[in-house]
This record gives sequence, structure tokens and C-alpha cells, in this order.
Amino acid sequence: MKNIKVGIIGGAGYTAGELIRLLINHPEVHLDFVYSTSNAGNPISKVHQDLVGSLDIKFTDTVNPDVEVLFLCLGHGNSIKFLEANPFSKRTKIIDLGNDFRLENDEKSMGMEFVYGLPELQRETIKRAHQIANPGCFATAIQLALLPLANLGLLDKDVHVNAVTGATGAGTSLTATSHFPWRDNNFSYYKPFTHQHLGEIYQSVRQLQNDFTSEILFMPNRGNFSRGIFATVYTHFEGSIEEATSIYQTFYKTAKFTSVSEDVLHLKQVVNTNKCLLHLHKHNNKLLITSIIDNLLKGASGQALQNMNLMFGFEETTGLNLKANYF
Repeated sequence: MKNIKVGIIGGAGYTAGELIRLLINHPEVHLDFVYSTSNAGNPISKVHQDLVGSLDIKFTDTVNPDVEVLFLCLGHGNSIKFLEANPFSKRTKIIDLGNDFRLENDEKSMGMEFVYGLPELQRETIKRAHQIANPGCFATAIQLALLPLANLGLLDKDVHVNAVTGATGAGTSLTATSHFPWRDNNFSYYKPFTHQHLGEIYQSVRQLQNDFTSEILFMPNRGNFSRGIFATVYTHFEGSIEEATSIYQTFYKTAKFTSVSEDVLHLKQVVNTNKCLLHLHKHNNKLLITSIIDNLLKGASGQALQNMNLMFGFEETTGLNLKANYF
């Protein structure tokens, strides 16, 4: 018997499609409704065509306010508007995949208090939470590269980040830079040094190292592939590579999905999984940390489900033992 009734808002996008795929295979979940005003009445499998034969429900433009869990898969800035217009039961737990509630200044709203949902940072707090602000995709990869150093107060110089994301990071709406002829065999940067995920990265680093006053210099890039984030992060570090490896392995020793690899990484190791893989390389007094994730899973829907598992006391990996698209 599946005990947890779940609703999804903004059901036509990439993150919602991944979330539906995960939820219909979760042993404790009943997918109660998927809300999409633009697709109301259409079968979900007409939009998310990988779900043909997997479920037979339709999109709806009405909600059940008594579901146990509500996932918000809306464009950034739209979650708070939706919740203001559509009140839910006080027992409904909310997981927002947008950026409306990630920063401390925004975490309290309408009598709710959102907890920042990075399990490797605050697993125990998430277990007690009623509302979760799911981290951003770039933010997830970069924070997981930096937190072990911040935990020991070792970030004493500027941090340099170069990270590449796939086309799905831009969402389903067609834009000039997501159009196939532009994206294919192409590469570019965008929002240099000003990306919106920087706020939550600084916030988490300072949660562990409150005297961090250096800069995080982040260069986000668009890659000519569909999904995944490949981030290279480097900063000052006087210790040996053996000391760095010990720091990272100790910090992540209880993490279910984050691991340190001895070998150089490539993106196919994590695509279609909820994993974050890290690799360390020392050059003179610089430590290079490579961090790779699937932007739609560990960077969005998979992490959201991981948070739901923690909130309800399920085994953290339930529904998330996924195989990488390696070949």
C-alpha cells in the first residue's frame, strides 16, 4: 500500500518529468495529481513521452490541498505567488525546486519556514523540516566541492570556479541559446561572476566558516550536451594531496550519494543518477576539486526526492538507486 499522496505543480517541465519518473517507482508514494494549466486534460505521457505505458493519469488545473507532499517545479519567482493563491493543509509538506526561499532573507513566508535542503550540509535539520528549499543545480555541485574545506576553516583565499551545464539547465522554453543549431558544436559563457546561485553558495560556506571574506569567482558555461554539470574549482591549500583526500573522505563518510574518486572524472559517470562525484588534484599550493552531477537529478528532482525521504523517515536512497547512462 502506497501511503504518501503527492502533488506536483508545474508538471510540464524537465524537472517535473524527472520527478514523475522517480515518484511512480517509489514504493511509498501515490502520485495524486500533476498540475499544469497549459496542459490540463492532456495525458502526462503526451508531454513526457518516456512515460508512455508507465502511467495513465492526465494533467489537471485543480489541486488537492490535502496531499502529504507538494513539489513546486515552477519558474524562479513563481512559487510564492502560487502558494499565496492556493493554500494547502497545514500537514502538507512542501519542497520548492525554485529559488524563492533559498536565502535566509526569504526563508520565512506566510507562516512557513523553509529549510535549505542540501543533505550533506544539514541532514538532521531536513528530517525535522516541514518546508524545504531545494538547492540550485550549480550551487549543489559547487558547494559539495567546497564544504569540506569550509568545515575546517581552510578557505582563506579566493575560490575560482569554472562550470559547464547541459542544455536542460535552461528549461523547456525555446531561447536563442537553447535552439539546436546554436547549441550544437558550440560553447559559451553567461552571467560571468553574477550567477544567481552564488548567494546560496556563500550562505552555505559561511554557515561552516563564518569568517570567510574572500570571493567566489564563478564562470558558468553552456555546453553542447543535454544534461550534467562539470565543475572545476580551485583555491589555495598548503596541505598535501593525502591530507586533502582525508578531509574530503571524512566529511562525506556518511553521505549516501557523494563520493571521492581516485581517478579523473568524466560526466557520463553521473548522468541519470543522484550522485555527486569529486576528484582532487594538487598543484603547488593550489587544490583543484572536480565536482560532477546530473543537473536534473542531484541538481534538482533527485535531491528533492532525497529530501522527501529524509522528511518522512524513509531510507534516504529509496527510489534513487539509478544506473548511469554510461554507454
